[in-house]
Amino acid sequence: MVTRVLFVCLGNICRSPLGEGIFRSLVEQRGLADRFEIDSAGTGDWHVGEPPDPRSIAIAAHHGIDIRGQRARQVSGDDFAHFDLVLAMDRANERDLLARCPAEQHPRVRRLREYDPQSGHDVPDPWFGTHGFDLVFAMVERCCTRLLDELHPESSR
Repeated sequence: MVTRVLFVCLGNICRSPLGEGIFRSLVEQRGLADRFEIDSAGTGDWHVGEPPDPRSIAIAAHHGIDIRGQRARQVSGDDFAHFDLVLAMDRANERDLLARCPAEQHPRVRRLREYDPQSGHDVPDPWFGTHGFDLVFAMVERCCTRLLDELHPESSR
């Protein structure tokens, strides 16, 4: 059985590409690549077709993860039926996703920080420079690790 996971932020150039890259790396490290389909998208369309922000690329590379090949895309209506989990990086994107999503698919939309062992509501947007990309990377990595532990507890270390 394949579990389909979509990471979503506003423009799909900072946080959600990190989510996709980190989760993919964790899945591969545990030998579970054949059990997952992983993607990312944005609620907005400003950056469609663009690579991730250079700062996201750099922090991912610092941790041995290559996200240079990703390209931004906007969430589509088909995503809600296709993906088992649609993980919003913050409450604003969660609200936007729920407004676009058919009511019967609302349970698929969650906030990534629900999986953070240190709790919290939002993954802050580092694009404006108020929160560092290193902080965001650590936060997303914690959440992705917990998410994978919950989805495949037998693979936990």
